[in-house]
Amino acid sequence: MMHESTQHLTVDERKARGKAARAEVPRSAHARWEPFAHRPDPVDLLEEQAESRVAELVPIRYGRMLVSPFTFFRGAAYLMASDLATGPRTGLHTQLCGDAHLSNFGFFGSPDRHIVFSLNDFDETHPGPFEWDVKRLAASFAVAGRDRGFHAKQRRRITSVGVRAYRTAMTSFAAMGNFDVWYARLTIEDIVERYFGEVSEKRQARFEKNIAKARAKDSLKAFDKLTELVDGEPRIVSDPPLVVPLRELVAEDEPERLDGFIREQLDSYRETLPGNRRRLVERYRYVDGARKVVGVGSVGTRAYIVVLVGRDDADPLVLQFKEAQPSVLEPFLGRGDYESHGQRVVEGQRLMQAASDVLIGWISSEGLDGVRRDFYVRQLWDNKASADVETFSRKTMTAYAELCGWTLARAHARSGDPIAIASYLGSGDNFDRAIASWAELYADQNERDYTALQDAVATGRVIAETGF
Repeated sequence: MMHESTQHLTVDERKARGKAARAEVPRSAHARWEPFAHRPDPVDLLEEQAESRVAELVPIRYGRMLVSPFTFFRGAAYLMASDLATGPRTGLHTQLCGDAHLSNFGFFGSPDRHIVFSLNDFDETHPGPFEWDVKRLAASFAVAGRDRGFHAKQRRRITSVGVRAYRTAMTSFAAMGNFDVWYARLTIEDIVERYFGEVSEKRQARFEKNIAKARAKDSLKAFDKLTELVDGEPRIVSDPPLVVPLRELVAEDEPERLDGFIREQLDSYRETLPGNRRRLVERYRYVDGARKVVGVGSVGTRAYIVVLVGRDDADPLVLQFKEAQPSVLEPFLGRGDYESHGQRVVEGQRLMQAASDVLIGWISSEGLDGVRRDFYVRQLWDNKASADVETFSRKTMTAYAELCGWTLARAHARSGDPIAIASYLGSGDNFDRAIASWAELYADQNERDYTALQDAVATGRVIAETGF
């Protein structure tokens, strides 16, 4: 990553960096968006991504993106990275999420078994200008607000609240010691204390129900949902094209070779874990695996689930092996520090997230098809829950924007220079207003790109499969 902290600048010198960046790139410069003259065709960019994906799954990706402009936005991180690359850059770098839209924040279990709120998707993580993440987050609220039917003034208010939360949180982190920044986090208890007085009883009940579901969402729950007993052994239930057991993806004479290959991958993965956690995973034996379609933007990348059992069938562990392709930011910001994109994702997550999965690791290996690919590995479910954005009221979305803004600032403060960034942002609302304006303009662009995909499907240029 950046290694700027190794310079050990004084507080005044770090503040001066922020003010110098502000002189070079005024905060008002972020308010403008218009497509540049030779902007790439959005469908061409999506098709470029499709070239490295499983061809039979790409139509599912397009089908999911076509549900609404909001779901399109979720799958269009590459398009937005291309657009951000043509805009102003502050030069104040941090570790970016790379896809910091509002649905990539959520709840999960920390190692001490508290439920915490943080960023939870790092496929596109990469070092870069802090404002790129802020703009993606702000635009996601503008797009989601349209999806919910909020008028322009309400959307601008929601987006401004989120950006203001980022700015004021960064100012707070700039005044903290390094360890205080590192250990800052939002727990369920923090959120209840801060927001329950501002939302309806119905919304509170729904929130509590979602958290209860999250607490029950673990490997045992995944095991019960995804497997059945066959001849006394757990086997993943086939549900093509979304869940396809690996035994159905290889020739009839390949099962033994496949079994050996999976065990080799597990051995390689365990080597990336700290010794105590490696010992824990070694207590589990492999029983079955499958290809599983996940997400919106990720559809078509190779994602697998692997079922292991420990003491007995009541002690399962379900891992997800997810392909890590180059970040969508890499073509515009250059290659990062890691040879393995799996390691890039893991190190970015550990740096940005409040408390990472204790079993997160990575592998780089040559598949049965002879192609070398990178993967990161994590528990499939670890008390995970996401916000039900499609049902948000205006007041709830406003509160959620504040949560996301604070959370993104904390992630950036851990990996970048909070003093310089806070100095750039300042104490007034200039940056908030500029980003809110930009977000609305970019939401217009997102709708034009969504229409372009619709047209491409209508003319047969690309194929979309809906219902998955």
